[in-house]
This record gives sequence, C-alpha cells and structure tokens, in this order.
Amino acid sequence: MFPGFGTLLNVAAVLAGAGLGVLIGHRLPTRTRDVVTDALGLVTLLVAATSAAAVIGSDFVGLVGDSATVLVVLGALLLGGIVGSLLRIEARLEGLGGVLQRWLTRERTTSAESGAEPSAAGEERRRFIEGYVSASLLFCVGPLTILGSLSDGLGRGIDQLALKSVLDGFASIAFAASLGWGVAASALTVLAVQGSITLLGVAIGGLLPDGHVAAITATGGLLLVGVALRLLRIKHVPVGDLLPALLVAPLLAQLVAVLR
Repeated sequence: MFPGFGTLLNVAAVLAGAGLGVLIGHRLPTRTRDVVTDALGLVTLLVAATSAAAVIGSDFVGLVGDSATVLVVLGALLLGGIVGSLLRIEARLEGLGGVLQRWLTRERTTSAESGAEPSAAGEERRRFIEGYVSASLLFCVGPLTILGSLSDGLGRGIDQLALKSVLDGFASIAFAASLGWGVAASALTVLAVQGSITLLGVAIGGLLPDGHVAAITATGGLLLVGVALRLLRIKHVPVGDLLPALLVAPLLAQLVAVLR
C-alpha cells in the first residue's frame, strides 16, 4: 500500500458514516438525536482522558522531567491560543463551513420559495457549520490523527489509521444523525490535515522522538476536552483557536529538554 492510503480509508469511512447518519437522523426525534450527541460528548471525554494521560507517560517525563510536563502543556495552550486567536482560526473554520454549506446544499433564499421560515434556514446553516467544525476538530485533534498519519508516512503501516477509520465512521453516524451534512464536509478537513501529516512523515523519516509525540498527544487530549464541552453544550470553547498548541508543544518540550 502507498503512503496516504490510510487517510483515504478514513475519508471514505467519514463519508459513509455521515450518509448513513443523515438517513437515520431524519427518522429520529430531536430528543433522541440530542441524546446521541450527549453520548458522543461523554465518549469524547473518555478519549480525551486517555490522551491527556500522556502527560505522565515515561516518554514525556524522560524528555522534560516529571515536574515540567504540565508546564509544557500549559505553555503550549497559552502560546498556541494567543497565536490562534490572533489568526482567528475558529472564525475562519466557521466561515469555511458556511462556504461549504452553500456549495453542498441547496439553500433557498426566500421563505416563499422554500416554504420554510427564515429562522428554519438559519437553524439549518447553524447545524451545518456546527457539524462541520465539531466533526473536523474531533477527527483531526486526536492522537491517532498524528500518530497514525506519521506511521503511514514513515511506511510503518496503516493499522492506527484503520482503527481511527472505524471509530470515525461510527462517530460520523452519530454526528450526522444530529447535525446533518456538515459532518460529511469534515472529510475534506481530514483529507487535508492527515494528508499533510503523512507527507511530513515521508519527509522527516524517523526524526521525531517519542517524547515530542507524547507532548503533542497530551496537548491534544486537553483540546478534545474542549470539543466534549461543546458537544455537551456546557461551554463553547474556541478549540479551533487552540490548534496551534499542537505545534508549540514539541517545540517547548525540546526547549525544556535543552535547558535541563
């Protein structure tokens, strides 16, 4: 198999799951769809906890010391959040979701033509954007995104991305049942993000140490907590603005390792 096959498999799983979810979702009452989204939020918290546990893992501790792991993650989130907010990443993701919604759905401009109230059209747009943004973040922030894509690019196989494809496929069904076709649009984000990381893996070979990957994994776990809080409607955390933290984390880890 060629590098990138795992990402293509993942994209296919998201599209298939989203299509099935939309078919099922129209037959489910709103109450049931809300319960599905809540369940997905709780599972996301579980995945986030297992990812964030990398902060006490031997690879991360061995690189920066047991007293500095939390500080590295904290610094990555603070610096990454500042950069992301200045770049308005969250707003740009939402804007891209709106553009895709106009491309992928037939938006009716007047209530007379559509037979729907303007508020209904606005609700459809909100659901599309929320589905696109939430699914994109969930599918692209987790540790399997980075580890699996790097493994694929390094020629170590697609086992991790195959597992992620199964998980994302089932998650897409749940997401799309509640949030609609915006979930299918997130396949474009999966293709871009995982494809880029795979190409990075091809380029850097085995140069990225395990401790640096652990720093990314721990930081990504906390970002997933933000996604879960959004899904559970507890707080709308601007996770998109925090994404640069995934790049800052290994850099801070290396800096601390040098200064030790």
